[in-house]
Amino acid sequence: MRDRFPPGIRYMAGAALGFSVMSLFVKIAGRRLPTAEVVLARGAVIVVVTLWMLRRAGVEPWGERKGLLVLRGLFGFAAVGCFYYAITHIPLADATVIQYTNPVWTALLAAAVLDERLRPVEVVGTAASLGGVLLVARPSFLFGSESAHLDPAVAGIALLGSMLSAAAYVSVRKLGESEDPLVIVFYFAFVSVIGSLPIAATEMVWPTTSEWLALLGVGITAQAAQLLMTHGLRRERAGRAMAVGYLQIVFAGLWGAIFFSEIPGIWSYAGAALVVAGTWMIGRRGGEAPATR
Repeated sequence: MRDRFPPGIRYMAGAALGFSVMSLFVKIAGRRLPTAEVVLARGAVIVVVTLWMLRRAGVEPWGERKGLLVLRGLFGFAAVGCFYYAITHIPLADATVIQYTNPVWTALLAAAVLDERLRPVEVVGTAASLGGVLLVARPSFLFGSESAHLDPAVAGIALLGSMLSAAAYVSVRKLGESEDPLVIVFYFAFVSVIGSLPIAATEMVWPTTSEWLALLGVGITAQAAQLLMTHGLRRERAGRAMAVGYLQIVFAGLWGAIFFSEIPGIWSYAGAALVVAGTWMIGRRGGEAPATR
């Protein structure tokens, strides 16, 4: 079994499971708690855990390129806020499918910012992924009001979150030249805490015991999944790693069906297939991978 599934593949499968469980906890907590409160809880847990890991590694948390680290944190904070809002307002599988267009935006942004050449196959992949999002969302201006599937505003927020994830990932690419990965994760969580605290304070809802457990679960599973993904990407080619990452869509559909009675329709399956095909085309170049969340 271990020979058939190398360590990198097993790590990426574990990361996909971890991120999907994180999304499940977000949806559970977000049924009553404001999105900013959920983001704050996640950030607080990751700050504590990452500071402990930095201390054990003997690494200072503040890094060298502070301006870019803060910018990466802002992109990540905004992306997580959009993703978590979408999770609590549309089916879990649909929110995950839209989020998984982030490799497409990463390729486009990297071409513009990092001068990475955009190949024709990647243009086709971009078109396929965007077509998949349209099939999942089924906006009324294309499909008619009776066929509309998702609130267009929420679908737009989910898509914006995917784009912001791409901006965060491109920032990580630049920061990887000089910064320890734990420092990058620390800034992401620290900026999330600072950014979400004033918003959460104005609309604070005191969690119940089960909601406290869900908030703790969000932070722990997010941290664990990021660590698993880091190990996986170090051991496996990015294209194969991305393919394994699609398991998150499967897990999200499973949790949605089991816990929230969210059964995807045929259009959602078709849209998911297009998104997977499009991002696979992008991932074949071997240098990109989904952004960390």
